[in-house]
Amino acid sequence: MTDPIRVDVVSDVVCPWCFIGKKRLEQAIALNPDIPVDVHYHPYFLNDWIPSEGISREQYLTTKFGSPERYKEIATRVSAAAAQEGLVYAIDKVNRQPNTTDSHRLIHWAEQVGKAPQMKQRLMELYFSEGADLSDKAVLVKAAQDVGLDGDEIARKLATDEDLPLLAQRVEQAKAAGIQGVPFFIFDNAYAVSGAQAPEQLAGVIRKIAEERQQNAAG
Repeated sequence: MTDPIRVDVVSDVVCPWCFIGKKRLEQAIALNPDIPVDVHYHPYFLNDWIPSEGISREQYLTTKFGSPERYKEIATRVSAAAAQEGLVYAIDKVNRQPNTTDSHRLIHWAEQVGKAPQMKQRLMELYFSEGADLSDKAVLVKAAQDVGLDGDEIARKLATDEDLPLLAQRVEQAKAAGIQGVPFFIFDNAYAVSGAQAPEQLAGVIRKIAEERQQNAAG
């Protein structure tokens, strides 16, 4: 099989199940070492109402769940699921709820040099594991440098409106396609999987597509 199987992932960097789902997709790909896969990340705003400067985590949890206490049970469950995948969701370190527009711009710019997965991972680690504020442009510039992007160039771009209309268009496309929850995986423009499913399930979809391609080539 010459052409890799394309996987489009719609997700947000502050979505814990997207953090887990990314790892599970990578595990799924590793379960099929002979099948080439090409992953592309697409923006989604889990909380499009948050202002550009972000808000306190307490204010966010109160607005979304009624109180920080109400989120604790959910957070404990999600944190345990993350730990099973070797990820750290340090609930107590997260003090700010960011607007993720600039994070998605970083991922888009990183994709242009083949580093979108690394950029996505670094932003998620900063937020979930280190409690960093992704609304802080200095944090974003450092994150870009961490994955090998030019910090000065990124700082310059972040100070402009570059690619904001494109980002908004891509988010609207996801909504128009009926995507209401993330992570959302689209395999080869043919199969859709919603949620952070088990690696084995995702790997099965990849194998199914590879087998269908072989059958079509033989037939």
